[in-house]
Amino acid sequence: MNPRTPVPARPHSGQPMRQVIFAAVPGLCALVWLYGSGPLSNLLWAASLAMACEALLVKLRGHPPGQALGDGSALLTALLLALALPPYSPWWLIALAVASAIGLGKQAYGGLGQNPFNPAMVGYALALVSFPQEMSRWPLPHTLDFATGLAQVFGQAGRPDGWSQATALDVLAHNDRLTLEELWQAPVFGLVGAAGSELVNFAFLAGGLWLLRQRLYTWHAPLGMLAALGLMSLLFWNGSGSDGNGSPLFHLFSGATMLGAFFIVTDPVSGAASPRGRLLFGAGVGVLVYVIRTWGGYPDGLAFAVLLMNLAAPLIEQCLARQGANR
Repeated sequence: MNPRTPVPARPHSGQPMRQVIFAAVPGLCALVWLYGSGPLSNLLWAASLAMACEALLVKLRGHPPGQALGDGSALLTALLLALALPPYSPWWLIALAVASAIGLGKQAYGGLGQNPFNPAMVGYALALVSFPQEMSRWPLPHTLDFATGLAQVFGQAGRPDGWSQATALDVLAHNDRLTLEELWQAPVFGLVGAAGSELVNFAFLAGGLWLLRQRLYTWHAPLGMLAALGLMSLLFWNGSGSDGNGSPLFHLFSGATMLGAFFIVTDPVSGAASPRGRLLFGAGVGVLVYVIRTWGGYPDGLAFAVLLMNLAAPLIEQCLARQGANR
């Protein structure tokens, strides 16, 4: 049997999905504390669109949409996108990301259990490549009230003065000469701003550790990603002066690191299947995230790193299987 042969969705598959959604609540709450209603408006709009797209595409494929909607996978995809997209994203940007995730990332391959790529990362990457300016507009914490934020979502108001600024990972990617202390004080692209960076990452870390305790997945992929990212940042960390590449602590608690390690690289369908394969898969994501952050053109490369390793996952399993057969 091919190690990457897709596993059909089972009637009880909704329970693990609900556990993952529950584990992401602390991170969502931390984002709401920083940005107000922005992450919630992202989630409500994304969830509505994801369920509608899922039902429509499943019905067009000639299947009853009830089971597909009940398994929770569309809602989880919407949640991951809502967490990853900037708060108060324009409604059409969320619609593009969600439709791409459900349509191109999932249903185009036959639905749950048959997608070779992580659906949420497909939607995020397409939005980032198509509209990089909108995707980089992360507001400063505690700057927008509900009415002003809603006006931003529907394009009914201009950007308030001082609404956003260069992010820490953006600074890092463009090699601007700032000390690590200044980097740490800047907003962090991909998740949070200012001193909220470590708060949100710790919240996702707590949720991820709870999922490990529930044995929803194994430790291999998260540890592989975090260890590789930490090792790369340690090897190429050039001190605390200007032009620093960022310390291991900076990289581990900036951007989408913990969200990626515990909620994205652990996808059982688009990742590797065996324990050693998951370890290598996670390590590959960690290395690529560091390379893109430090020397690439995008501040946080999690989506691209995950999609590239999705492509490599079958090869990883084939090499491991061949190695085992030769012993």
